[in-house]
Amino acid sequence: MLATMVDYDPHVHRVEYLKHPTNNLETLLHLIKGCLGTGLLAMPEGFKYSGMIFGIVFFIFIALFATYCIHVLVGSQYILCKKKKVGLLLYGDSIEYACEVGPSCFRKYRKIGSLLSNIFLISYQTGACCIYWVFVGTSLKYVFDVYTPEKYELYVYMLLMFIPHCLIMCVRNLKLFAPFSLVADIVSLVTFGVVFYYIFEHLDSSFDERDKIGRNVQDYPLFLGTVLFSLQSLPICISVENNMESPEHFLKPFGVLNIGFAILSFFYLFVGIFGYWRYGDDIHSSITLNFPPEDILAEVIILSYCLCIYVSYGLNAYVPITIIYDEYLEPRLGEDASKLKKLVVEMFLRLLFVIATCTFSVTIPLLGLIISFCGSVCLSALGLIFPAFLEMCAYWEEGKSKPKTLCFWKEMAMIFIGLVGMSSGLYSTLRSMYEKLSSGNY
Repeated sequence: MLATMVDYDPHVHRVEYLKHPTNNLETLLHLIKGCLGTGLLAMPEGFKYSGMIFGIVFFIFIALFATYCIHVLVGSQYILCKKKKVGLLLYGDSIEYACEVGPSCFRKYRKIGSLLSNIFLISYQTGACCIYWVFVGTSLKYVFDVYTPEKYELYVYMLLMFIPHCLIMCVRNLKLFAPFSLVADIVSLVTFGVVFYYIFEHLDSSFDERDKIGRNVQDYPLFLGTVLFSLQSLPICISVENNMESPEHFLKPFGVLNIGFAILSFFYLFVGIFGYWRYGDDIHSSITLNFPPEDILAEVIILSYCLCIYVSYGLNAYVPITIIYDEYLEPRLGEDASKLKKLVVEMFLRLLFVIATCTFSVTIPLLGLIISFCGSVCLSALGLIFPAFLEMCAYWEEGKSKPKTLCFWKEMAMIFIGLVGMSSGLYSTLRSMYEKLSSGNY
């Protein structure tokens, strides 16, 4: 087994599985664009839940820990690929194969493990797409309420985006998103410049006026969920790494992952600190909703960022559509199915995805809480529990993850932290959702 692992390099054979591989720069752009979304603008509200000092300290810790977990995940997938002698394993396949080579007690649960991982992946990405619906609809309402004599309901603006969302879902090639990602990244940088302008224009409040450790311990999981959702975006990381032309550059010290996450962490921390410092407890679920809606600059930048989020919808929808179609629908169509039939089924699935995300968003338009839910519940499983499980199983035969080793207890600690984050985040978000929906204050 060891000799086979040394001889086989999955990265060399990766290109055999890819139709349109991306280079390092394209991958970095996809990573930044996929992760740099509504979570950034929600970060000041996260600091309202945590307080300044607690927020800064734990943000840095969570950022480093989240980056490390992705290193663990991708590194474990690489070892599993070497053992199986394949160039690429999707997330669900990795869990299934890990159960086969790990402790014997897991082997009969390999299909369940794969199904669970896919459920969490689909749930997270679907939740992210719902967030984009709510963000765009809320932003459009915020701008156009200034000009329309009749204040239309939020769902009206969401429904106006239905056809555009159907159109972007017709793009099936991830590589075609690269030029749009570049433009969206440029617009995002301009947006952040304007965000900084409004933050520092009247930053006359004292730092000491802001909470240092938060006011309610029950709100801490909301901060955790916001940070995890904003930073980790693990399905995006998996998707872009799986589609790399040179995946060996992803985990290098100055590789795509570390450079991308360093840039992302700086922006998130900066906006979170100074956004909460500027607006305090008046901060909204998106900081752009604190800008004066009558200012032309604010209107232009809010609408421009809506276009960036629109592109992100297509990128984030790529993951659940791929999982559902490739792993569950296409095998059932049979090998004899024509290309036209496969295309019709896939496009119908894409249309159903738009309908489902639109319906959920119109029903529960709670931007900040959906962000916290996706981060704390889905990413606690995908970004902490499953990577630790994969590493344990990947190195089980070599004895590196046996109960007597330090590596085993590190993995158990990751699983424990993930379970605590998931349970506390689920409780906090459901409690807050119930309170807001009951009061109608949303």
